[in-house]
Order: sequence, then structure tokens, then C-alpha cells
Amino acid sequence: MIRSDNAQPSPAPHLDRRPANFSALTPLSLLARAEAGFADSIAVIAGPRRLTYRAFAERCRRLASALQQRGVGYGDTVAVFAPNVPALLEAHYGVPMLGAVLNAINTRLDAATVAHILAHGEARVLIVDRELGDVAQATLALLPAPPLVVHIDDPAFPGGRLIGALDYEEFLVEGDPDFRPVPLRDEWDAIALNYTSGTTGAPKGVLYHHRGAYLNAISNLSLLRLGHQPVYLWTLPMFHCNGWCHTWCITALAGTHVCLRRMDPAAVFALIDEHGVTHASGAPIVLNLLREAARKISRRSDHVVTFAVGGAPPQPALLEKMEALNFRIIHAYGMTETYGPALACDWKAEWNGLRLPARAALMARQGLPSYGISDLIVADPATLAPVPADARTVGEILLRGHTLMKGYHKDPAATEAAFAGGWLHTGDLAVLHPDGYVEMKDRSKDLIISGGENISSLELENVLYRHPAVLEAAVVARPDETWGETPCAFITLRPGTPATEAELTDFCRQHLAGFKMPRTFVFTDLPKTSTGKVQKHLLRQHAAGMTTRGSAPAASSIA
Repeated sequence: MIRSDNAQPSPAPHLDRRPANFSALTPLSLLARAEAGFADSIAVIAGPRRLTYRAFAERCRRLASALQQRGVGYGDTVAVFAPNVPALLEAHYGVPMLGAVLNAINTRLDAATVAHILAHGEARVLIVDRELGDVAQATLALLPAPPLVVHIDDPAFPGGRLIGALDYEEFLVEGDPDFRPVPLRDEWDAIALNYTSGTTGAPKGVLYHHRGAYLNAISNLSLLRLGHQPVYLWTLPMFHCNGWCHTWCITALAGTHVCLRRMDPAAVFALIDEHGVTHASGAPIVLNLLREAARKISRRSDHVVTFAVGGAPPQPALLEKMEALNFRIIHAYGMTETYGPALACDWKAEWNGLRLPARAALMARQGLPSYGISDLIVADPATLAPVPADARTVGEILLRGHTLMKGYHKDPAATEAAFAGGWLHTGDLAVLHPDGYVEMKDRSKDLIISGGENISSLELENVLYRHPAVLEAAVVARPDETWGETPCAFITLRPGTPATEAELTDFCRQHLAGFKMPRTFVFTDLPKTSTGKVQKHLLRQHAAGMTTRGSAPAASSIA
């Protein structure tokens, strides 16, 4: 059970909160508003399926009612293991209508990790799509007390495996379409439990509260530059920070959620044109896929699409190419612990007249804090002394605000460490520009210190991405007897576009100071986490184990 009680006595009883002047913040209110004013507008598109806001809201209420009839109560956890299908979107409303906690599970995880998540989160119910049935079946075999299983039988996906005796659509029929949501006891109560990718150990459970989810959803209205009734294409997994809270944000403006079961670049361009998609989001790898698809099929969007990109800072060269494809890029920065976006590069009108390379370099900044973040400093993580706004001095990004996690589920030590000194420590290194904009330089663990000089791996990667043969690049430190460590570049080349170590060395020499030059190049496929992030810890292990200088075979892969 995940509960909290944050009630505070009032020193002036006549000024107490009362129904007329206070209601707990929750994103459930956004659905109620959309249904009341836009009941006949299209809320969800999934292949040939269309759901109006009236039908969508009714399905969410039925889900809440059916779960309640099966014994799910306030503070209980309901897990969903599914791609971007309507059922997962419905769970973002139906589960919290009970005061229960939604655990949207990463669809790329293995059975052992999913089993750990279900056990750690104490899931009472698992809703699973048939596409993931095999993994789910192996997961349940690892649990001594498996949860109730409800399967999603999507006609659009005939493969996979159906497990469990309950069908999702039949389960909804059990529910009351007029179900009244359970009153929220406190806006600080948990609404979602999201697990980190766990690249260096067991994933940690990050708890979100209703207040933070509501405020981040509202903050995103500005971040995404959303207009009334936007059309949002789900290129971002809904399991990732609850879709950066866009699961609730798009509903706030009675927008249309266009579901996408899997990332297919060709399908993305078709859906953009067919449905008039206005907005989408994702990691830089999504932009890379779209760019490569556009190059192969000579395709671009027939109208401007605003795309919010998160994760590692996108390379300016990539931003340049996406603008040519009619994508307006917004760079956002955040992490699971911040409900997704916590900073964004707010565009300034005076930048419009700049040449494209200069605009792209500015777009790659992380920018200003979102409206849910009340305080941000770039500071020494030990002394908490802010760095000067000189665009040169490096410090850690530290945050305070409304849209930070409650803490790590069942992990008080990790929670205390994350909030040491009264700030959320992000572990990301950045500089502060004179105009107040933050620019990330590296993860603290990814900074390379060679001969006493600090070298940003991101700076080197940005240079490498500008080479026409480079599809992906990641730079890490390699131990060196003389210099302590030197940069080691791992490169994935574009298919059919060869390049040698000598060519890349000459190219880097034109753009980098001598001490920053990569001393080693390895041509390989880059290992990634289930959310598409490059697993640099594996690259560091590989670099540390290299005994001779030089490149690995072009077809090698690091796992």
C-alpha cells in the first residue's frame, strides 16, 4: 500500500480550507473538463478506432469500477505492461480514480526485471497486452504470489500470446459507466510509480503525486507551445515518466491522442499527414530514425510539426536537418525524478534572424526551468555555491520545486542522498549563460579528465556527429598511464558510408583543441538501455579492457 498523510493544523480556523475555496490538484480534473465541454470531440485515434471524449471518459470510469469490484483500493498498485494503446492511456485516469497508483512498465524489459518491479511495487493487478504475453508469462512464473491478470486482445495485433482468464474489454463491461471517483484524500498522495532504467543496478521506484502530475501537465502546455485541441502523435512511450505527463497534458486542451503501437518512421510520416498531427515528442534517437527514413524515401512533413526532444542534448547537426524536414524542435531536459521535462529552451524572437547553424546551437541548450520548478542553480554539488553566469564554469544542475518526485519507493537512503542539502541532485553538469539559460555539458560520471584538463564528452560527440559518415557517436574516458585518461570514441557508421580512423582524426583536428582529440576510435553498434539511452557504463568497461590502441572491427557489437 502506498499512502501518505500530510494534514497540517490551521492556526486560524476561520481561514481553514473548505470545499468552496480549495480542491486538491489532480490531473483527473482535466478529463472532467474535456468531457464536459468537448464530449463529441475525438479523444483517441488508434488505427481505425475512434473514441470521443464521452466514450473515453466512460471507459476510464468503467475501468476504475471494475478494479474496485476486484478488490483494488486506495493506495494499491495497478501495473500495465503494454505499448502505446488506448488501454494504457485509459489507465492513466481509471487507476487514480480509485486513489490507486499506476505502474506503467517499460515494454523493453526482460522477465526478471519486470518480476522485480511487480514484487517491489506490490501490484494487485497486471494489465498486459498480447504483444508482451510471452515476457509476462515468464514473469509470472518467477512470482510466488502473482497479481490478477487482465489481457488486452488488440485485433490490430494478432500475434503474441493471451494470458490470464480476463479480457480487458470484457473487464470494462463489468464496470459502472457512471462510477464516481473516490475522493482524493491529499494531493500529495501517490498517482504513479515509475521505475528508472536501472543500467547499473536494480531499478528504483520513483513516486509521483497528484499535485506534481497536474502541475507538470499544465506546465507542458507552454513547453510544447500547444494550441487549442492539438493532435499529438505518441512517438514517446507512455511508460516513460507517464509520457512526460503528456497523457494528461493533451487532454487538458481536449486534444487528440494518436496512438502508435511501435516506432515505425514510415508510419509516422503517414499519420502526420493523415491526421494533421501538430505535436510529438521523443528521444534524439527518434529524430535520427525519422531523418534516416526521410532520406531514404524522400519524405518530409507537409506542415510544421512541433517536436519536443529530451534525453541527451541533440547534436546541432541533427537539429539543422530536422528543421529542413518541417519539424520545429524544442529541446527539453528532465529525468524520471522530475516527471519528465524540468527545463526547456524557451525561444527568443531575436534568435529568428540568425543563420541556421547558430540557431541550432542555441536550440541545443537546456534553457530555463519549467513552471513546475521554483528554483534552479548550477552549483558546486558539495558546497552548493552557485557558479558564475559566464558560460564557462561547470557545476551540477540542482533543482527545487513542485514537480519533483515524492521519493524512491521503499528506499529512504537513496531518497535522502537525492535530496541532500535541500536540493534534488541531478548528476548533470552544466554551465550558466549570462542570459540565464542552462547548457548541459556532461553527466558528472561522463566527464573526461585528461592531464588535469576537463573534457566534455558531449562536445566531442557534437563534432563527430557533423561528419557525414557518422550515424551515432559516444565518447567515454579510457585509462591512460601518461594522461590519467583520454577520450575514446565509439562510432556507428551510416550503412554504405565508410570512414576510417584516420579520416575521423583529421576531421576532429579541424574542430577541436589538441588535448580534446579522441585518441582511440571503436567502430561498433552502441549498446542502449530499454529507453534508448546509450549505456556508457558498458562503453567505459570496454575501453578500460582495451590493451592496444586502435579500432574494433566494423561489425562488432558491445553487449
